[in-house]
Amino acid sequence: MTSLTELIPAPLSVQPYSEQVFVLDEDTTLTAGPGVGSAERWLRTTLQAATGLPLRQGEPGPPGRAALNSIELRHDHTLPPGSYRITVRDHRALIKSGDEAGAFHGAQTLRQLLGPDAFRRAHLGRTEWELPEVEIQDAPRFRWRGLMLDVARHFLPKDQVLRYLDLMAAHKLNVLHFHLTDDQGWRVEIKKYPRLTEAGSWRARTKFGHRASELWEEKPHGGHYTQDDIREIVAYAAERHITVVPEIDVPGHSQAAIAAYPELGNTDIIDTTSLTVWDNWGISANVLAPTDNTLRFYEGVFEELLDLFPSEFIHVGGDECPKDQWRQSPTAQARIRELGLADEDELQAWFIAHFDEWLSERGRRLIGWDEILEGGLAKGAAVSSWRGYAGGIAAARSGHDVVMCPEQYVYLDHRQAAGEEEPVPIGYVRTLEDVYRFEPVPADLTPQEAAHVIGTQANVWTEVMENPARVDYQAFPRLSAFAEVAWSRLPAPDQRDFADFERRMTAHYARLDALGVSYRPPAGPHPWQRRPGVLGRPLDGAPPNR
Repeated sequence: MTSLTELIPAPLSVQPYSEQVFVLDEDTTLTAGPGVGSAERWLRTTLQAATGLPLRQGEPGPPGRAALNSIELRHDHTLPPGSYRITVRDHRALIKSGDEAGAFHGAQTLRQLLGPDAFRRAHLGRTEWELPEVEIQDAPRFRWRGLMLDVARHFLPKDQVLRYLDLMAAHKLNVLHFHLTDDQGWRVEIKKYPRLTEAGSWRARTKFGHRASELWEEKPHGGHYTQDDIREIVAYAAERHITVVPEIDVPGHSQAAIAAYPELGNTDIIDTTSLTVWDNWGISANVLAPTDNTLRFYEGVFEELLDLFPSEFIHVGGDECPKDQWRQSPTAQARIRELGLADEDELQAWFIAHFDEWLSERGRRLIGWDEILEGGLAKGAAVSSWRGYAGGIAAARSGHDVVMCPEQYVYLDHRQAAGEEEPVPIGYVRTLEDVYRFEPVPADLTPQEAAHVIGTQANVWTEVMENPARVDYQAFPRLSAFAEVAWSRLPAPDQRDFADFERRMTAHYARLDALGVSYRPPAGPHPWQRRPGVLGRPLDGAPPNR
């Protein structure tokens, strides 16, 4: 059994009733009322595997309480969406929730109360399972509590994506921003354009470490998800009340697409037929040509994506698009004159605005990195503010929705300590405490402007994460701290009790161990987590370039 003071993320309130416990046994039942059945199915499957208890279907209890020796999930229309209330008392447990998502979040908290062994996939032989007598009330702070997972730089097999959805769910995160394309690889099957995966999903070799490193992994790297894989991922996420938001990067970060279909590039100034999927890190100069052919091509891509992803938002990237080829391209310059644009920044804004309108006509919303502010923001677009707070503040003040993900705080590829033992140290030093003190809503926004901050997300860029264990190391335990920032109503950053969070993490590490997470230990990396001799890019204050 977990102490009531060891929950992560921290709930709104925890009120112990007594020192008594509800002991689960072979006769304990699990029941759900109307509207919360999927949460009950998840909880039954999970706890049956971990506890070995049958948890048979039971009969609903009287109004306001579960039946004796029963766990019951029940909808309560008086509770807000996403919220829940757990009452454990008199040898029974009742989870009331405002909706199905709230029931699922309550089920996750109930699992924490049972102790770390409840996070295992098989029964270890333990015979006693106890719930403390308590009332817990809880609700999320933000509607967008996200993780951006980059599978373009280093491909993650489908089973690892499903695993990360489970890890997100355990932390009450609810948006997977799925970075599917970049210069180094195209990861989603598009039936209309088969060469995107036939040629664009793999590269001949890979830089090992930062791009300044002289080391290479001299073997092909790649992989992609079939459309059925994507449907499975989306369905698996939906069962866990996670929305998958796909990202297809345009007009920069597109060398893999150009390598597959050379006509997408600026053919009037470079030989695009000689391009391959990029094997290095950084920002490729090879960007999409601003032609009607390119627009029609990507409309075809997005048409298939809309059938695969039911999410409200579709991410189009829009970041780090070098304009040198457009400046040199007669075709691009002719388009600028034809459209009456001032410069190349406005040309990119026109490109993004086209897809903003195209998606809006189909009932979806465009979201992009904060560079889409340059040259004028498309009318219905939302912004992922990554270069600090400034882009998000500007977008919110102009009435656009914002997801705050500034690299200075929540880029989890950045190193976790200043020591030389950190594997492939990249970017800023961002400790567990730094992430815990991150505040998504800038203090200088008015309440009306702050309402446009619809949420926050942590970003995991995988250039130097060559396998799932490296992703785990960079993500955890900092993702646990981020999850509390995104879910809980914490005080101001300088008033947050990090010592208490560290204490609660002591219990949470046992849950991560049970889940098989290769996190960074508090004392520093294990010997096998280090990468001696692999060059990174330590910085002292200077902003890194992705």
